[in-house]
Parts: sequence; C-alpha cells; structure tokens
Amino acid sequence: MGYTLHTCAINRLYSAFRVLAMDRVSIKDIAKAAGVSHSTVSRALRESPLVNAHTKERIQEMAREMGYSPDAQARSLVTGRSYTVGVVVTTIADPFVAEVVQGMESTAHDHGYTVILSCSDSEPEREIAAVEMLRAKRVDGVIVTSSRIGALYLDHVEGIGAPVVLLNNHNEQSGHYTYTVTVDNRHGSLLATDHLINQGHIRIAYITGPANHSSDTERMAGYRQALSEHSLPYDPTLVVPGDGKPVGGMRALQALIASAQPPSAVFCYNDMTAIGLLRAAREAGIDIPGDLAVIGFDDIPLASFVCPPLSTISQPKNEMGRLAMEMVLTLAESYDAVRPEYSDIVVKGKLEIREST
Repeated sequence: MGYTLHTCAINRLYSAFRVLAMDRVSIKDIAKAAGVSHSTVSRALRESPLVNAHTKERIQEMAREMGYSPDAQARSLVTGRSYTVGVVVTTIADPFVAEVVQGMESTAHDHGYTVILSCSDSEPEREIAAVEMLRAKRVDGVIVTSSRIGALYLDHVEGIGAPVVLLNNHNEQSGHYTYTVTVDNRHGSLLATDHLINQGHIRIAYITGPANHSSDTERMAGYRQALSEHSLPYDPTLVVPGDGKPVGGMRALQALIASAQPPSAVFCYNDMTAIGLLRAAREAGIDIPGDLAVIGFDDIPLASFVCPPLSTISQPKNEMGRLAMEMVLTLAESYDAVRPEYSDIVVKGKLEIREST
C-alpha cells in the first residue's frame, strides 16, 4: 500500500513537471505578444540601454504577466553568447580593487550577467593565462584592472574577439577591441601636491608606485607640475621607489629620514603605501603631521580609520567599476566588424583633507 502511494506521488510529480515544461513561456512567445523582435525582448529583459524605457517597461510587464522564467542555457544556445564577463584583477586583497569589483558585479547582476573573477598577483604571464581561460569560456567581454596588460600584450588580448575594457591600465596603443576607464591621475596628484604646498611645505617627497605603471608616471607628472607652478625646484633625491604596498611605504620612510635634508611632507602613490609609512613613522617616533605631513591616493575604507586619519585623493571606485561594466556590456550588445563609436572614460578624483596633513 505504501509503495503504491509513493509510486503514485512520483507519477503525479512527473506529470506536473511535464506540464510545466510544455507550458514554459519563451522569449519568442513574449516577442509575438508584444509585436517586437525576440532580440528586443532579450535586451529589454537584461535592462539593456539599447531599448527605450517605455518599450522596456512594457515588455517586462508582459513577461511577468505571462509567467516568463529565464533559461540561461537555452538563452546562450539561441543567442550564441554566454552572458558572462571576465574580470582580471591584480589581487582581491587590495581594498581599492575590492570596491571597484563590487561596482562591476552589482551592475552585471542588474543586467542579467555573471562575473568570472581571476587574480593575477601583478604577474603579466598569469594575466595572459587568465585571458586565455576566459576566451575558452567564450565570455562576452573582459575587464582588466590596474595592470600592464594593455601595454605589453594588446595584440594577444585583441585575439579574444570580444570587447576589452582596461580600468586604470596602460593603453598606449589603439586597439580594435580595447577601451579604457581611468581616473585623471595627473589632476589628482596635482591636487595632492598643491594642498601640501598651500600648507607651507617646500620640501615634498614622492613615493612611487610599481615600476613602469602608467598611473605612477602620470602621478609623478602631476607632482612635478605642481612644484613647477609654485616655482619650487624638482629634487630627484626626494623621489623614493615604492611598490604600492605597505612594506614599500615603510622602506621609503627609512630612506627619507636617512637623507641629508629630510622632507617636511610626502605624497604617496597610494593609500596602502601611506599606511605603511604611517606605521614606520609611529615606530620611529615621528609625529604626523607635526614632523611630517602625509597624503595618499585612492581613499580606501581604511584611510579614515588609521591614526591619524589619512588625507588622500578619493577615486570614485564603485562608480568606475559600474562604468567599466556598463561600457563592456554596451559594447557586447552592439559589436560587429566595425569598431563602435565609444569614447574612453576619464573621471576626476577629489581631495579629502584629514588629520595627516
């Protein structure tokens, strides 16, 4: 008896699933009801900017009324696309990168896409291996953050055959598939150095970032421009190598205090460098900002919690991630043999004054 009831229950469940499968509403059903193409419906359901707001709202309402439920695998088979975007980062442990990726991921989710994340540990060879992996997975676009991949391997990246957006990256060459979202590094470093000069400092050091990165070159240029505009000499002995990490900032401070004429202020390539420098200063008994004023770049969450709170140049990190993802999705929607008309994006940073200066 129990066996018979169990078998009947399974049969009823199976029949229910068959009915559901037979009655499943497709994109083509919605397109027919709405009097539009199935590609328009597909874009509207993914919140594509290529569909006007009124049409998008009408199609989404019809989809809800008809009980539409997306089938990702079927959608990929029909459209020939994966609805995934690859994101290559140096390290997710960097708070700056984490905030940028958060903006990317939330934007991708809002448009019906998923993100495949790969970390390179700042090694170009690993970045290329990541790009190869993403090509094998047939992603619809790639975003690469804060690396030299755009300068060294552009031809290789172009081979992925999908739009590539470089965020705060090298892109000295023009590419058919490659676009950029960057912060105005020169403008930001000009703001930082101007602030220190306006505080009365004339011997201002600069701790560099990773060697041969365009962001470091641009920040150095803004630092030198500010000195020149205030008729202050450029002293190469005040430029100390760093690596963009706290340990680099700690080493740099030792070099600065050992010099014959130590600076009264220092502009650090990024906040992570500045945080390392602040720790080394505390251990050496150097008062911040009494003995040495310090300013960073990025405005990571920790910047306002260190002691003393760090003055910095704030990058709109979440917005940059959002802009990069929106760019790559728009490009993926409209890609063909002709390079689409889409401008690279440059955003401005903002001076955040705190107790370290």
